[in-house]
Amino acid sequence: RALPQKPLTGQPGELEIPDDQKETWQWIAAEAAPIVAMAQPEHCSNCDGKEFVQDPDVLDTWFSSALWPFSTLGWPKKIKELDRFYPTSVLVTSFDIIFFWVARMIMMGLYFKKAVPFRTIYIHALVRDAEGQKMSKSKGNVIDPLEIMNKYGTDALRFTLASMASPGRDIRLSEERIEGNRNFANKIWNAARLILMKLEGPREAAPTQGRSVFDQAILSKLHRSIGQVNDSLNSYRFDEAANTLYHFIWHEYCDWYLEFAKLGLSDEHSKEAAQTRTTLAESFELLLRLLHPFMPFITEELWQRLPHEVHSIMIAPFPTVNPALLNETAERTYDTIKQVIATIQDVRGVHTIPKNPDVIIRITDKATEQLLMNYSEQIRARARLNTLTVGHQINRPLQVAGGPLTLPGGVNCELLIDLKELGILGKDQARIQKRLQELTTQIERDEKTLANAQFLLKAPPQEVEKIKTRHQECRVERDNLVGELMQ
Repeated sequence: RALPQKPLTGQPGELEIPDDQKETWQWIAAEAAPIVAMAQPEHCSNCDGKEFVQDPDVLDTWFSSALWPFSTLGWPKKIKELDRFYPTSVLVTSFDIIFFWVARMIMMGLYFKKAVPFRTIYIHALVRDAEGQKMSKSKGNVIDPLEIMNKYGTDALRFTLASMASPGRDIRLSEERIEGNRNFANKIWNAARLILMKLEGPREAAPTQGRSVFDQAILSKLHRSIGQVNDSLNSYRFDEAANTLYHFIWHEYCDWYLEFAKLGLSDEHSKEAAQTRTTLAESFELLLRLLHPFMPFITEELWQRLPHEVHSIMIAPFPTVNPALLNETAERTYDTIKQVIATIQDVRGVHTIPKNPDVIIRITDKATEQLLMNYSEQIRARARLNTLTVGHQINRPLQVAGGPLTLPGGVNCELLIDLKELGILGKDQARIQKRLQELTTQIERDEKTLANAQFLLKAPPQEVEKIKTRHQECRVERDNLVGELMQ
């Protein structure tokens, strides 16, 4: 741009122009136009001037950022890294800089490298505070990631952000959510301590079909989860992948399978114990690899303590589904046993039954009756029962807790605890009434939530399914308690 040599002084809107330059600047404001050229011209095509001042803002932040995909790889020099890594595959960005940065990256890539720098753009949400406000130092609502990582751990922060990254929704970050995922990391660490302790002993790499139903079922469920996680990652639903891992590791693997594994290891020198140790090592190693992108630090630390083939989990292959390990029959048996135990625990919780009770299961389905009888010892040990009686011609006690129960496969039965034998008759009416009020409140709350069209549209599918399941379980428990009061 052809300009007088003397620079202007003063602030925008309050320009101080020397008297001998005012006429020139008035002409520039009315007539002069910027000159865009690869090199400085010899004279101005408009005024024939020969003195130029380069615009100091040409190579601004957004322009230099637009060169990022290839300028970081040695460009304009031709080196092997540039040929190998350009173009790349995915760009991760926020929606507020699509024009300022992303579009310019594409334009610069097309101009200088004759190829777009990436084919896929993952647009993530903005991270806001717990109230949905944009973080600002003046508001004092900034969550400092360094402080959070020092307090709760980097893995907890990473997992929280991933689990909340739902498309089209900003992330409302709170310390409570991060603390919850710190507890998740502790759960994994404690599971590892138990597994490492139980691995001390002989192992038998038997074919999966020869192992216990609990081992077969957990491997089948694990590979179904692997398929779900991979599908979610391939569609950039990192929140779905993280939540699938969270629920499987905490609620399926730690809360249930590890407890069943303890039963399998009760006789340390048995064949079942050797096979259970093998399943523990295989399943946990696979889980660590599946979790590694979300929690890289704890998974690497635990990987180094487990038997492994490569020196770092970072270069171990990411898990894929093994169809040969999918076993619906084993899963149905496992889920049936699990539901019976969970129901007994729920009934005991409502009635505060202080000692090991006698449980009766009245059932007409012969196959399920035989299944429950085959695993009666595991049910009795896991649910802490005195006795477990299963059959279709069992007299119903007069005063009982429990009621109708639907098992996997639509099998109906009746699960009963004789309260008279426990000597707690007449003391539970108030407690039952209180529990009924809690269930009624929860049912009404869930009905209102499930009737909200906006919630159903925006909420993750897992969250909707969780509420539906809870709603149904509360209704069943309420009906059973009402039946008890009417006895």
